[in-house]
Amino acid sequence: MDDKTRNRILLLLFLGVLMGALDIAIVAPALPSIQKFFGVGDRILTWTFTIYVLFNLIGTPFMAKLSDIFGRRSIYTLDVALFAAGSLIVALSPQNLFSALLFGRALQGFGAGGIFPVASAVIGDTFPPEKRGSALGLIGAVFGLAFLVGPILGGIILTITGWQWLFIINLPIAVVVIVMGWRLLPVSRPAKNRPFDWAGMLTLSVMLASLAYSLNQIDTQNFFSSLISVKILPFLLLGLVLLLVFPSIEKKAEDPILNLRLFKSRQTVLASLLSAGAGLGESGMVFIPALAVAALPAIINEHNASYLLMPVVLAMAIGSPLVGRLLDKFGSKVMVFAGTLLLSIGMMMLSNTGLTSTLWGFIASAAVIGLGLSSLLGAPMRYIMLNEASAADRTSAQGLITLFTSVGQLTSSALVGAVAASMGGGVKGYGTAYMVVGVIAAIMVILTLGLKNRQQEQSMLERPLAVPATD
Repeated sequence: MDDKTRNRILLLLFLGVLMGALDIAIVAPALPSIQKFFGVGDRILTWTFTIYVLFNLIGTPFMAKLSDIFGRRSIYTLDVALFAAGSLIVALSPQNLFSALLFGRALQGFGAGGIFPVASAVIGDTFPPEKRGSALGLIGAVFGLAFLVGPILGGIILTITGWQWLFIINLPIAVVVIVMGWRLLPVSRPAKNRPFDWAGMLTLSVMLASLAYSLNQIDTQNFFSSLISVKILPFLLLGLVLLLVFPSIEKKAEDPILNLRLFKSRQTVLASLLSAGAGLGESGMVFIPALAVAALPAIINEHNASYLLMPVVLAMAIGSPLVGRLLDKFGSKVMVFAGTLLLSIGMMMLSNTGLTSTLWGFIASAAVIGLGLSSLLGAPMRYIMLNEASAADRTSAQGLITLFTSVGQLTSSALVGAVAASMGGGVKGYGTAYMVVGVIAAIMVILTLGLKNRQQEQSMLERPLAVPATD
């Protein structure tokens, strides 16, 4: 494949991932308008996000496996089509039917679950090893760009017209991506089709949904009492039981939805754990405005506190493509080590009351964290998985990264909120919570020492891989 075709494919993947990432960031400014339109309470309104996350978690392994079975082109275009259909349903939801909006958001999440892992696998299929890091870094930068542009774009659209147009805007982008994808993406299929692992898929879906629901329902102000309540404990126990049962189901499956053989590689285990830690750090950023309001009441209030997330976003937007380029030169171990170290330092800076008592202290802390996250959420983890998985399991391996990152994100809100509440909230509460996250990041620094160095990665890339037969 020539460089011109690869660059067109990269543009296609960039547009698809941007569409999915932008939808998360662009919805936040619309929540007050959506709440007013449907007349729902705060707790029900949170399901606008929660149901998206739930079905995104379910869609990731499902779409990843379908991509390994039916090929990248078919599933990537299917994911984008589902996302577009969900966007249309949300936009057309009648005023007296909030459940229609939730159904649309679920469909969006289900489709979006496969967009990023399939895009990463396409890069592994079409780009030579020495160019994969740069390509993955560019795709990773999409999230920083989306969270930078999303709230601004959302505010402009809401000023001009109604909240429905935030979702309608996805439709023309989706049409372009589908048409380009059908023309450009390579068609591949396995040499032998095996029965789909429906038992594993059902078990994994119920397990993830139960754990995600129970974590999102925890009351951080009354952590332990809410944990044992009737509305949380049964779902939590169901999720834990299925977590124990799931491996035995997958071992019996002819073509498991989650290939447990991947976990025989130390690299895969470490990358999965580090991805969960990265998700924990990323989601913890949500509480920066709350800390800023408590620490700087003279200059920061509820209306302008969210601007303190901008240094994180800008650092990620700059850092992700830079990390991708450095990855090709220095290897994943160096970049992940640097990322976890920066994340730990940044979190410790946020926990320092001396630094958070000044605006520049906040900005510096957020920028350091953003640089750390640009390495952990960008190219290096997916680069490791591309090296460890065979061509037939590439998308499933990429799905693991998305899956563990989402688990970290879900855990973070409960952990940070519980620690902050137990310490009385305010500067002391959130400072302690960020110290806990900083300690977890420090443990992640130690874990990176077990990753393969550049020379070992190069020898892995030179080994022959089983390539799927092409049509």
